[in-house]
Amino acid sequence: MLKNKHTNKICLIVIILTIIIAAVFIIAASQGWIDEDTSLGYENKLFDTSTVHSIDILMEDWEGFLATCTDEEYVTCDIVIDGETYSNVAIRAKGNTSLTSVASYGNDRYSFKIEFDHYNSANTYYGLDKLSLNNLISDNTYMKDYLCYQMMAYMGVPSPLTSFVYITVNGEEWGLYLAVEGIEEAFLQRNYGKDYGELYKPDSMDFGGGRGNGAEFDINNIFNDTSGSSPLEDLPANTSESWQQDDSMLNDEVSFPDQSNIPPETTEDAVLPEELSAPPDGFTPPTENGNSTIMPPDNAAGGNGGGFNGMGSEDVKLQYIDDDPDSYANIFDNAKTDITTADKNRLIESLRKLSAGEDIEEVVDIETVIKYFVVHTFVCNDDSYTGSMVHNYYLYEEDGMLSMIPWDYNLAFGGMGTMGMGGQSDSATAEVNSPIDSPVSDGDIASRPMIAWIFNSEEYTELYHQYYQQFISEFFDSGYFANLLDSTYELIASYVEQDPTAFCSYEEFTTAVETLREFCLLRAESITGQLEGTIPSTEEGQLADSSSLIDASHLSLTAMGEFSNGGGINPAGNNNNQPPELSASSMNTDNMSTNNGQSANSTDNTTEEQQADNRPEEFSRAAPNNTSPTAATANNQWLWLGICIVVLILGLAIAIKAKHH
Repeated sequence: MLKNKHTNKICLIVIILTIIIAAVFIIAASQGWIDEDTSLGYENKLFDTSTVHSIDILMEDWEGFLATCTDEEYVTCDIVIDGETYSNVAIRAKGNTSLTSVASYGNDRYSFKIEFDHYNSANTYYGLDKLSLNNLISDNTYMKDYLCYQMMAYMGVPSPLTSFVYITVNGEEWGLYLAVEGIEEAFLQRNYGKDYGELYKPDSMDFGGGRGNGAEFDINNIFNDTSGSSPLEDLPANTSESWQQDDSMLNDEVSFPDQSNIPPETTEDAVLPEELSAPPDGFTPPTENGNSTIMPPDNAAGGNGGGFNGMGSEDVKLQYIDDDPDSYANIFDNAKTDITTADKNRLIESLRKLSAGEDIEEVVDIETVIKYFVVHTFVCNDDSYTGSMVHNYYLYEEDGMLSMIPWDYNLAFGGMGTMGMGGQSDSATAEVNSPIDSPVSDGDIASRPMIAWIFNSEEYTELYHQYYQQFISEFFDSGYFANLLDSTYELIASYVEQDPTAFCSYEEFTTAVETLREFCLLRAESITGQLEGTIPSTEEGQLADSSSLIDASHLSLTAMGEFSNGGGINPAGNNNNQPPELSASSMNTDNMSTNNGQSANSTDNTTEEQQADNRPEEFSRAAPNNTSPTAATANNQWLWLGICIVVLILGLAIAIKAKHH
């Protein structure tokens, strides 16, 4: 029995102890010592990858909306997701080149952006604020984006969640799309906690994907721009007269030889037409690997954009220019979070250190960025930070620390090709053997400081190779990739077959999937050789000795889809195979069967959960695509909170008992 004289002391001690524990908990959460509960709910709803979901767009004047899609203006609609209705939702068309490509071919299969909170900030889909519905243009496999994001997530890189959705409009079939989590507030909260940092989508291209930009894009304008902004306008005086005096050779009147029917192995000897034999300074005709570049003259614009030396400005390449925030307009004008002057100055200082190679560990999330570039270079995406068009990535900054977030991989696996210039080169061998230690398409790695730091250090290069070995061994050699590809094919095949707005036929789809399978396996084989030293891992080394390269000349990259005005689009806007007649009531996607006769909702040894069980042990730490990377930490938070409550209750009980005695 407690003595009354000790009651006050005991109560005081208990209260102080409770306060200390509670304070420790609060401080730990705020400082990131304890991850916050960032599970929002939508992760295991729409982004459950074991099934094809249904989305019905309800709109009175759908035809009127389609007629104005290129304006990229939001309109109101209702949307039904897996039977749940969300009213007063905003929808608009979205896209870069795909927006005008769809319009120019008379096809209405636009990509869409859904904003649940556009008209009402409290309106979300289980916490999700933004959603992209990608039309899968230039992707006959239907899988490029999906697989790339899966690879990124598998390696532990924060990536948008994805799932396949079959869209109907007012109950009528529209087609199979890919749903992609918007990289905005919900994404940031899910991956970085409620107290997240700053997000940017650097872009200096007129067709870079911002609202309204897509409507202005025409690939021909790259070569025939009379607005005064053409990257070719400042060609030096010694440029050959044939190029200076006849600009028709730079527009759509140029006729490259039709090599679409030439076997891949013969296209490597392709040459420019005779009338184009005197290119301007900086232009290099196709090399042995089928690549060609246009380099800007020495006096070309720098920080304000343009230039074929990786089209994009210095700031979008994440180069340090000076300390003036105005010099980084293509970053700060594309901020996705509210930013202050202090935020700008902090980012500029990080870019300065990055470009100088100073204190890399203080300004770069080493592990995450290296893993990002491991996957990024594997999938051979030139429509990106390392490609000829510098865009299509997100930059995340928190407390001066920088990292990359993946975005837009429909042109991965060599899909950029020849930029729609007549199939000039389709060198699968070059792409399969793309050197992992020469990751920038124009060869100038110094111009991309966000990846250059890896190769400026033996330590980081070795770490890059270690992560690459792990990725190849455990994602491909283990059979996980093959199982993932097969299960995805089985999941979506029947939907592709009856897709009324498909950009390719069902037969083209099946060919594309098998081409993708072989491409990836051959790529993994080549990279294994590059890591072991039996295949050169640099462009210089491969040019000096190509004898050991993996032969992929039997593959056609264009079979998977390609970059062009339409990229495999059927001008009629329909699949050659007419879809079966289905009533609106029969469009419950849960009942659609796949090619193997099983329901699309069936999870017979193909679900994400079961796939995860088959993952190599080393990768068990990586979050699957349909879960929050930090959701598991919620239990720890509740534990700490429970401890605080128990201690407080115990203290009060002791105090009350002592008082009564």
